[in-house]
Amino acid sequence: MNPDWKKNPLIPAVVQDAESLEVLMLAYMDEEAYNLTRSTGYAHYFSRSRRRIWKKGESSGHTQKIVDIYIDCDADTILLKVEQKGVACHTGRRSCFFRNVQMQESLSEPTKDPTSIYSAVDALYHTILERKSSDARKSWTKRLLDDRELLLEKIREEAGELADAIESESDENVIHEAADLLYHSLVGLGYRDISPDRVRQELVRRFGIGGIEEKESRGR
Repeated sequence: MNPDWKKNPLIPAVVQDAESLEVLMLAYMDEEAYNLTRSTGYAHYFSRSRRRIWKKGESSGHTQKIVDIYIDCDADTILLKVEQKGVACHTGRRSCFFRNVQMQESLSEPTKDPTSIYSAVDALYHTILERKSSDARKSWTKRLLDDRELLLEKIREEAGELADAIESESDENVIHEAADLLYHSLVGLGYRDISPDRVRQELVRRFGIGGIEEKESRGR
């Protein structure tokens, strides 16, 4: 039995360690990701935020080798039993399920530094997303996410400061201001739930296209 992809074009996939039976994560599959998983023997998913197929571990090396694939009675949920290489969670933890709601605490600490698994940009973006649902009252990120006008004001301010630094300040100041603008831009992307990977995809699309031609294609 296979999923009815016409009825359910995107279905959840529960991922379980084949040996310990620990639930590692939950992701989503479309038909292409499902077929790639079966044909390659490694887990592939469809990222709703990136809007593309991705192989688990494609950037981190923390792949999931398929041991077994199960489908539930309604054929609308998949269970993968895998050999997990490294960690499953972007936070550096073995499993994504580390928060105990009733105890209001985390059950585990990261076993790896997230920036050693993913790029600094991706790690920072995931941290920004976590702040959206936190009650961190002293968090500047949380304050920006809760106040759109403040966020927009800071992006404009940081863009101006970077322009001023490029014009007449030291290289160190240019780097500092560029980092400030990048951070606030990522908060803006997080506010809109737009993965920075989609920005990367747009840059890849533009690669090899002349700047004038690209602007004309957008009517600018």
